[in-house]
Amino acid sequence: MKGSSGTDSTARNIVGGPCVILVRPQLAVNIGMCARAMANFGLSDLRIVNPREGFAGDTGQRARSIRKGVFASAAGAVHLIEQAKVFDTVEEAIGDLNFVWATTARERGQGKRVELPVKAMAESAAGIAAGGQHGVMFGPERTGLENDEVALADAIITFPVNPAYASLNLAQAVLLIGYEYLRASQGDVMPYSKEERSPPAPREMVISFFEYFEDQLERNGFFKPESKKANMMRNLRNMFHRMEMTEQDVRTLRGAFVRMIDGPREAGRKERLADEMREKAQRTAEE
Repeated sequence: MKGSSGTDSTARNIVGGPCVILVRPQLAVNIGMCARAMANFGLSDLRIVNPREGFAGDTGQRARSIRKGVFASAAGAVHLIEQAKVFDTVEEAIGDLNFVWATTARERGQGKRVELPVKAMAESAAGIAAGGQHGVMFGPERTGLENDEVALADAIITFPVNPAYASLNLAQAVLLIGYEYLRASQGDVMPYSKEERSPPAPREMVISFFEYFEDQLERNGFFKPESKKANMMRNLRNMFHRMEMTEQDVRTLRGAFVRMIDGPREAGRKERLADEMREKAQRTAEE
């Protein structure tokens, strides 16, 4: 079933990708929004390291309030929250992975390779397709990953942002990683395109329209002065060519111009009948 917000339960659901590892997240709303960003781009393995109290296991009022905030902000991605794995340490969270990225806005002096998301996720897409398990670590909202946590990663991902304001919201960072991974793994394919309701107009149809239109303009004295007529006609034709008109476009435009020139349909019919009668009378008189 397709919802007004763009969700469609009947569409193919993309899953997999690198696991998202949230290290010591502090805000319930950010955990939920990260899950939502993951669902947008087909990431399905959420791992949480040492979250603030109340996310899992606790049953107190505060814990229930935090979980409620997480689910509310997930907006349709609650299944990722429910399936999330919770760990006490980063080492436990990444133990089964073959390759780990650490996200950070600061150079940590650890001599690790640093990549932008577009290259990093292309690498992960290839590695996962070959059977590997990749993950991306994200640090807590206020401080980011600690140096010892970055040291556990194979390489670093950093984002091309304003150097004067380089701190990203946690969910925004997850969304950017998800976007680049989906592009790398699925290709730059548009989810939908403009529906063509009519085929492109053939050239003879377009030329016939031009001739009719220009003839009417000529009758009404549009092409003045005469020395500029050729250039004016070219300009008009080029205006219509830029529209890349369909057959329906040409029919609609021609019909609109006919009505403007001939007036209401009934009046135009009477005028044509009168013209035909005059022509018939003239032929009779000549005979």
